[in-house]
Amino acid sequence: MTAAMRSPQPVRRRPRRGLRRRPRHGGVLLSAAIGSLVAVGLGVYGRVHEPTFFAINLAGFSSGVAVKAWLGTAAFLLVLVQLGSSMLMYGRFPRIRAPHWVPALHRWSGRVAVLLTVPVAVHCLYALGFQGGSLRTLLHSLFGCFFYGAFVTKMLLLQRSHTPAWSLPVLGGMVFTAMTALWLTSSVWFFTTSGLTF
Repeated sequence: MTAAMRSPQPVRRRPRRGLRRRPRHGGVLLSAAIGSLVAVGLGVYGRVHEPTFFAINLAGFSSGVAVKAWLGTAAFLLVLVQLGSSMLMYGRFPRIRAPHWVPALHRWSGRVAVLLTVPVAVHCLYALGFQGGSLRTLLHSLFGCFFYGAFVTKMLLLQRSHTPAWSLPVLGGMVFTAMTALWLTSSVWFFTTSGLTF
């Protein structure tokens, strides 16, 4: 069989180096703008809403503040799981390879943590409002609004493709920092003033 009679073979072209899709920063800006609106909206609502001083309580707890302290602590522990699992996934522990179940653990610990913060946020906004009477309450109010703004921004970016590689770790760090500050200015304060009570 001559070369002319052979069936034509598809031409395979090697991809050029350096032609990976460029990250799109417009999505980061749009997501950050929406997250900022959420944070500001929560703050404005908390400021203009007349506090009721009661919002939630669960059987077995002495007060809504106690419920808030324990739910906040549970959420903070899950955020620590988030930190550890993300560090595993990004290879920050030398010689330790992330097991296949770590991404699922990361996703579900985050989902449960946020679900635990919802009744806490409802109690803060509805019962107490945006407080600024002391440095602790002011920081707690600011970090509460910031937490949900950063969380919304991160969730919106997860839905987008070609986001900059730095965006999710930075936003994850912001969410972790805000949750740590919330726990310190609320749960830790409650336990140090009232003891480990329910």
